[in-house]
Amino acid sequence: MVTSVPRLVIAAPSSGSGKTTVATGLMAAFAARGLAVSPHKVGPDYIDPGYHALATGRVGRNLDAYLCGPELIGPLFLHGARGCDIAVVEGVMGLYDGAAGEGELASTAHVAKLLRAPVVLVVDASSQSRSVAALVHGFASWDPEVRVGGVILNKVGSDRHELLLRDALDSAGVPVLGVLRRVVRVDTPSRHLGLVPVAERRAEAVDAVAAMAAQVERGCDLEALLGLARSAGALSGAAWDAAEALGSSPPPLLPVPDPGGCAPRPPYRPEGPRPQTPPEGVPPDGLVVAVAGGEAFTFSYAEHSELLAAAGADVVAFDPLRDEQLPEGTRGLVIGGGFPEVYAAELSANEPLRKAIGELALAGAPVAAECAGLLYLCRELDGLPMCGALDAEARMSERLTLGYRDAVAVSDSVLAGAGTRMRGHEFHRTVVEPGSGTAPAWGMRAPERRVEGFVQRGVHASYLHTHWASAPGAARRFVERCRTS
Repeated sequence: MVTSVPRLVIAAPSSGSGKTTVATGLMAAFAARGLAVSPHKVGPDYIDPGYHALATGRVGRNLDAYLCGPELIGPLFLHGARGCDIAVVEGVMGLYDGAAGEGELASTAHVAKLLRAPVVLVVDASSQSRSVAALVHGFASWDPEVRVGGVILNKVGSDRHELLLRDALDSAGVPVLGVLRRVVRVDTPSRHLGLVPVAERRAEAVDAVAAMAAQVERGCDLEALLGLARSAGALSGAAWDAAEALGSSPPPLLPVPDPGGCAPRPPYRPEGPRPQTPPEGVPPDGLVVAVAGGEAFTFSYAEHSELLAAAGADVVAFDPLRDEQLPEGTRGLVIGGGFPEVYAAELSANEPLRKAIGELALAGAPVAAECAGLLYLCRELDGLPMCGALDAEARMSERLTLGYRDAVAVSDSVLAGAGTRMRGHEFHRTVVEPGSGTAPAWGMRAPERRVEGFVQRGVHASYLHTHWASAPGAARRFVERCRTS
């Protein structure tokens, strides 16, 4: 199948150049013209897609070639862009910055090439004039497979400054598609892990997105940008589909790490054949999987809930800040990432829900917790009582833990058989003590060898964020365990 969805990748020479302002403003400006806009974000970031969703009215989706593999970038893009008039993809870091030590893997340039999409380079021009031509020429010529189709100049000081920049860029052969003047910073506050999520500041976020759209409308040539998007090459292949993905092969098995030092053991081999396809015709038969949401738990990939539903679960959201009980009929629980440390007092005060979650875990029900979910399941967080499903304590730390991880499951769990290889991402400023249980969740193979996380009864809790599109068997296995537990 050959598909041609008009699309642009918004990139920059470095972080802080204005990618989020331009990408989000462009999404909102196109949407205001009546176009159906598909929003995407390169990399594992959960927060920017929330602003993208606000700008477009559609789910913001991630395109991460490290977590999901290069082969899934096109299908996941087509899945999100189905039925849309245009897609806008916000890049990550600098255009050519990818997974550390992995060359171009997971960089914005890598994703742009996989999508055959033209790149618009957002340049912070606040401290330069003629040098901008050398900068743009270098980025445009570095990789001939990356097509830099235009530049948007950000933080331009005056008409005179703009004229100098345009004159310089005439020799670079890259058209100027927009000029944004220096203005009072759009109100998108940050804290210890980046921008404050949309769910925590809905009214202010609406105003911020409107301000971004107004900036882009004033300063950019939307018709030229739309024309550039329509010049993107055709993509071959089918869109990703959750139900079809559930029939895919399971992730490869690797030697199981030794909890004492990650030394290899003989490969784990489960008894009997692995199921290669989900049971046919399994409807959402009242098998409720509760998924944490609200202000404290905002980090999730849309494909996770889609996979759970395709596997036969009735996916029901709940808010641990406000709901005192789990959804009726809950058979399994998924608690993703977020900021429980910011809401520790409120989470702790909701004693009925903490007790219900602790009892569910004690009864052996499947529970999958990532990062924030791990903290919430601990006995305490910064001295405040949490759910007590894990005999561990969590606290804030000055140290930022950040980066991609190559991991292998150490213990059989509701998500994976021991020896299953997964790729993930860590992003936190907290510490859990102890860092792993007697049955660790993961053995990290890179960048350092260690074990972390907890597998006990039906609980799988870890700092590692994973993308289930790369391992749909995790969702299938989780729902099967819900059905039989």
